[in-house]
Amino acid sequence: MTMNQLNRSSYKDFSVSLEKFFTEYLTVEKRVSKHTIRSYRDTFILLLDYMKNMRNKTAEKLEFIDFNRELVLAFLKWLQEEKSSSSGTRNQRLAALKSFFCFMIYEDPIHIADWKTICSIKQQKQIIETVRYLTIEGIKCLLEQIPVNGKEGRRNLTMLSLLYNTGMRVSELTGLTPACIRISKPYVIEVFGKGARKRLVPVEDNMMKLLTQYMEENQLNRPGKENHPLFYNCHGGELTSAGITYVLKKYAALARIINPDLIPDKISPHNLRTSRAMHWLQAGVDIYYIRDLLGHVSVQTTEVYAKTDSKSKREALEKAYAVIGITEPEVTSWQKNPKLVEFLKSLV
Repeated sequence: MTMNQLNRSSYKDFSVSLEKFFTEYLTVEKRVSKHTIRSYRDTFILLLDYMKNMRNKTAEKLEFIDFNRELVLAFLKWLQEEKSSSSGTRNQRLAALKSFFCFMIYEDPIHIADWKTICSIKQQKQIIETVRYLTIEGIKCLLEQIPVNGKEGRRNLTMLSLLYNTGMRVSELTGLTPACIRISKPYVIEVFGKGARKRLVPVEDNMMKLLTQYMEENQLNRPGKENHPLFYNCHGGELTSAGITYVLKKYAALARIINPDLIPDKISPHNLRTSRAMHWLQAGVDIYYIRDLLGHVSVQTTEVYAKTDSKSKREALEKAYAVIGITEPEVTSWQKNPKLVEFLKSLV
């Protein structure tokens, strides 16, 4: 046996270890949500794709000896350059890989140094972007494009309206079943968010009326349907996030024709969530209540909406000036000089 063969034989089987990671460690020991499972699964599908197309290594030939810090960094670079992944997505993929190789530290301590070098890879610093959201007029324009003369249209109207009305994540929406909904007052929906955290989200009367009509039409209020997907495809299976995104973009394209100023060029289900959060804030809802409604762990995550809403900040300042009996300060002469302002900004 050559030295290379001896080195290879000292490693565990990659496919067996990966299967154990998903079926035992994540599912049984860690009890992560199905959304985490799905995200981790997608990471390894991409990794297999990278190994096949860029390293000429098919899935059945993959071995642990193939993996090191340099390969993982190359994979992450490939994600950003070839797959146009954002820094946030890149960090999510890295988190999945680090979780697996931290698992391998205990499964295969002989090669602990190899796994530790991968686990030490740092996350990429993210550029915090301004929150993108639609105005109330934009939401109305979007929903008005959905035809309600057919069963599919009525489903789509209920689905997108609920997504906006509750501010829930699209992954939370796909996991809903009739059992999650309380159809007696006070109306609430039980939502399972990130980290399998459960929260109750109140539902307005008009939204509940639309939802109950949809459930009645699709016989989802009958015994035996409690655990059926609330929103499902033509095969009766759970709608995916990609499927809901497709539906949203279809109606957004129609709304953009009506009024391009109201609908951004890029839109995703998350924009309905951010829109609802901004509208709650603008309506005067306490930021701590918004935190609970959105399922944020920390209010610091929610504060990004307050920082974005310049109109609310201006109104708050105007109220403060009125209370203490002063008017807003006059704009000084240097602020009125656009060339000087540009010069000062260029110094930063």
